[in-house]
Amino acid sequence: MKLSQVKLVVSDMDGTLLNNQGKVSQDFFKLFEALKKENIHFVAASGRQYYSITDKLNGITNDITIIAENGAITKQQDKDLLLINLSKEEIKDLVLLLRPFEDIEIVLCGKKSAYIETKNESFIDFFKEFYAKYEQVEDLISIDNDDFLKIAVHCKHGSEEQLYPHIKHLEADYKVKVSGEVWLDISHQNANKGFALSKLQNSLGITAEETMVFGDYNNDLEMMECAYFSYAMENAHPNVKKAARFSTKSNDNAGVEYILSSLLEEKRLTK
Repeated sequence: MKLSQVKLVVSDMDGTLLNNQGKVSQDFFKLFEALKKENIHFVAASGRQYYSITDKLNGITNDITIIAENGAITKQQDKDLLLINLSKEEIKDLVLLLRPFEDIEIVLCGKKSAYIETKNESFIDFFKEFYAKYEQVEDLISIDNDDFLKIAVHCKHGSEEQLYPHIKHLEADYKVKVSGEVWLDISHQNANKGFALSKLQNSLGITAEETMVFGDYNNDLEMMECAYFSYAMENAHPNVKKAARFSTKSNDNAGVEYILSSLLEEKRLTK
């Protein structure tokens, strides 16, 4: 397989395209313009809220596809390409199940907004990095005028060790993903980045051999299977390093930009 055949580039955000200060480099935006000239389509695929992703990628959002909320929603410009939601009854059951756990915060992720019950200012300051639109409500179960995409749970002592073992049984009915060191997401079984990416590939007529993906955490595993050119960041979870075919530098060392530069150079050499 040759890099020059790549037509679709897909990148996770946190721990991947974003550095540890939560910023996208100016080098990326320059590379993006070069990708566009080569007719290579770019996709941002994240567990983040759609509005948070558009904030981070302000200026290019009309030219890309966004897979948000771990694959529960895919959008191009203002058009929904895919929406996979949970029912109000499912949300009620999950919230009631989670409430007794100590040291967690529950975020109900809707299409219009995110919703939180907590008044913990420290958590809210942290949470606002990932959610550009949110509402504080008295009762998450009372929300009924939105499409519910997932429940995100913040576990400050570590989501993989402290929370996941206690709710692993939910995998019989839901997609349960450790999406970060302190985050765990619960969504519809089909709501994952891989499912969303495969649907997009089909609609664009692009194959796995023409696709490049970058990721660092467990919520990136399914999309690693959708691309021949699958890259794990140097800072990636061991599961991702095992699943990826290739590796690159860390997010703080511009690992995505490093490979994109190689891709563009290969494109130039084959002209």
